[in-house]
Amino acid sequence: MVDATTRHEALSFMDGFSAYNQIWMDPKDEELTAFCTPKGIFCYKVMSFGLKNAGATYQRAMQNIFDDFLHKCVECYVDNLVVKTKQRADHLLNLRAVFERLRRFQLKMNPLKCAFGVTSGKFLGFIVHQRGIEIDQSKIDAIEKLSEPRNVSELKSFQGHLAYIRRFISNLVGICQPFSGLLKKDTPFEWDQSCQNAFNNIKAYLTMPLVLVAPIVDRPLLSYIAAQEKSVGALLAQYDEDNKERSLYYLSQTPVGAELNYSPIEKTCLALIFAIQKLRHYLLAHSTNLISRADPLKYIMMRPILSGRLAKWALLLSEFEINYVPQRAIKGQALANFLADHPVPAEWELTEEFPDEEIFLVEVLPPWEMYFDGAARRNGAGVGVLFVSPRRDLLPYSFVLTQNCSNNEAEYQAILLGLGTAVEMKLPQLNIHGNSALVIKQLTREFEVKKPELVPFWRHAGELLAQIPEASLHYVPRSENGPADALAGIAASLALFDERPCQVPICERWVVPPPVEEETEEEQTEEIEESLPISASQNTTGDWREPITNFLRHGILPLDLRERVQIRRAAPKYVFINDVLYRRSYEGLLLRCLLKEEGQQVLKETHGGICGAHQAGPNLHLQVKRLGYYWSSMLRDAIEMARTCKQCQLHADCIYQAPEPLHPTVVSWPFEAWGMDIIGPITPKSDSDRQYILAATDYFSKWAEAAAYREVKAITVVDFIRTQIIYRYGVPRYIMTDNDTPFKNKSLGALNGQEEKSKTKKETAAIKGKYKSEIEEVISGDSDFQLDPNLDHRFLRGFRIMTRKIRPIQVGVVEFYIFKVVDPVRELAAEPVQLLKEISQVSQLRMTSNFVHKSRTM
Repeated sequence: MVDATTRHEALSFMDGFSAYNQIWMDPKDEELTAFCTPKGIFCYKVMSFGLKNAGATYQRAMQNIFDDFLHKCVECYVDNLVVKTKQRADHLLNLRAVFERLRRFQLKMNPLKCAFGVTSGKFLGFIVHQRGIEIDQSKIDAIEKLSEPRNVSELKSFQGHLAYIRRFISNLVGICQPFSGLLKKDTPFEWDQSCQNAFNNIKAYLTMPLVLVAPIVDRPLLSYIAAQEKSVGALLAQYDEDNKERSLYYLSQTPVGAELNYSPIEKTCLALIFAIQKLRHYLLAHSTNLISRADPLKYIMMRPILSGRLAKWALLLSEFEINYVPQRAIKGQALANFLADHPVPAEWELTEEFPDEEIFLVEVLPPWEMYFDGAARRNGAGVGVLFVSPRRDLLPYSFVLTQNCSNNEAEYQAILLGLGTAVEMKLPQLNIHGNSALVIKQLTREFEVKKPELVPFWRHAGELLAQIPEASLHYVPRSENGPADALAGIAASLALFDERPCQVPICERWVVPPPVEEETEEEQTEEIEESLPISASQNTTGDWREPITNFLRHGILPLDLRERVQIRRAAPKYVFINDVLYRRSYEGLLLRCLLKEEGQQVLKETHGGICGAHQAGPNLHLQVKRLGYYWSSMLRDAIEMARTCKQCQLHADCIYQAPEPLHPTVVSWPFEAWGMDIIGPITPKSDSDRQYILAATDYFSKWAEAAAYREVKAITVVDFIRTQIIYRYGVPRYIMTDNDTPFKNKSLGALNGQEEKSKTKKETAAIKGKYKSEIEEVISGDSDFQLDPNLDHRFLRGFRIMTRKIRPIQVGVVEFYIFKVVDPVRELAAEPVQLLKEISQVSQLRMTSNFVHKSRTM
């Protein structure tokens, strides 16, 4: 809010009159503010001071009143109001609109506390103007008038004065470090010379206070971070319109607890995390260039295994767009002042090398040594290469050349094989020794290469030497090159270095150098002497790993904003080790990232290779992850591989075809076929704790039988069939079930689910827990129900008797029934005719009533 009032030519400051008393109380709440006096009991009709939510209510009211003006031409904090204008000519228009809004809502301002059309003024304890934000001089004077603290209370009061203006003081925690010992519990208060020096330094710092500015929209921010042994600090700055660095905010903090034991690089990371937590509202709206001696982003993102603390930091950093810039690449007054206030201890020399916290000693080891020799004989040729590590470990290699060659060609083959191995081992330093003066002198350009057959080998050796950062060539006599000579012949002794035994791998190899175009010797020499330039080009190979690799290694992000955010959020899941990109899995494994073409080969071998099991797509995807590989379209490619596998199409089960053709169920007479099913568990249970209903439906007549049980077992089903079906209707021909567990016995057959259509479950839902006693009544009513107007009742279809069952209502009425054969269809058609007389009587009564009513009216 303070930042929003800067960079304006005209400002008007207003203060509310009577503050909270301008907000009316709800009539229902007036009695809650009652108070007693000698003259009686009174209550407030307006909001009074001292109410718990008075400040929040007033602020909410002001925001609702100036909703369309806020952050455009008005800033308000409770009853403090600021009207701002970029151009002074428009200031009166803004004031008119604000006063009309005040008059509309009957708000009054105190004229004694208002200032109109000024260039600067006090707002929330700071002086704001077009150039930026300054400390109020009254607060500086109050601090300068303070005497030396004599006890802990006065020291805390002094630090409280500084806390309000801490954003203007660089490394405030470091300056006040001598005071921390006086604030500890059970420590005597002794004001020594270090405390006096810190007290004087703060007062001297405030004699020339800084002017901070507000950030400019759509411009990147500069974040300087520094770490000391007992304090960490940060500075947020930005380039203004004149391309000058301007300070925005100073931060400082004291590490506590385990943070004091952090390594230098981890304290630098701590400073970064502290800055993004405190300045979150700034960093979310701008891209930020991070400037420090070491790269904390690289330290956090490049760790193979993230601890709980580092994982939390990586998650916090993924939300912001932060780019690391080396400290030496930035030159400005803000950085100079910041570094002067944050001196780095002399013993922190390892900060730029990103040491792990386990490193306490750096040992400088000698470079690697390589000895080579070649031997050409009438029956074949061979070469020997011996590597000696800095710790005097031996790595011998012996190669049998697959082609006959001269002795010079064998020497070149030896050095080429040795250099190729050194490049694969990524050796930073290498001393090369050989007893071939011709090869050594030609590679050091002391001799010319005159034989055309040696030119390709000479060029290829120069290219390999350029890939080793520090390589040197030395000529040694044959007597000092005995191990390599022994490897070439594999007959002499290798016990020349402390007589250590070693294993010698014997390989067949021949190096084919790249083809050489016709060039002059001067052009060849100039080409080797040229250094390799560093260039950047657009990715045209479609490698999905390249954006992540560029960000982890060089901090380069794509130009598209959405892709930049995606790369930042995905980067903590990847780690770059020995020029290989790995992805962290949720199981804690490092999965090697492959190209899509390489992934296809892995899928092909895993799915249908020698040990392939022709797994389905998801299982194939999991199997490849267990092998330690990953690429972006891994699951989709695995599913496609399984779908398009020819062997799987030929031999896999066809899951979309029924095992045999479906057959319709044909029932010829009543009770020939029954469908059975279990209904339940039903909640609540019946009075006798019965929660299952075993129901059976006749397929011909739809007649239903049911019984309630506590549990349904195989023996229960057998008893139900015997008592409810066989004893009543005879032995059925078919019994259809859904093959549930109780139906799996020898007396039951195939499956059928038509019983689900029975209305028994719907009927029992209405009688709750009484369905045990009412089950027969439900079945009886359901069987007498006329399902289709074109068909008989179910009871008639089952027993073919020309009457209906006796209903309970008919028990008290004595009637005689005449049995005769009647066509069911005719009976259904005659029912409406039988009702004609009743309908006619009702119509006559209605007509009589209408006639009498009209006669009385007339």
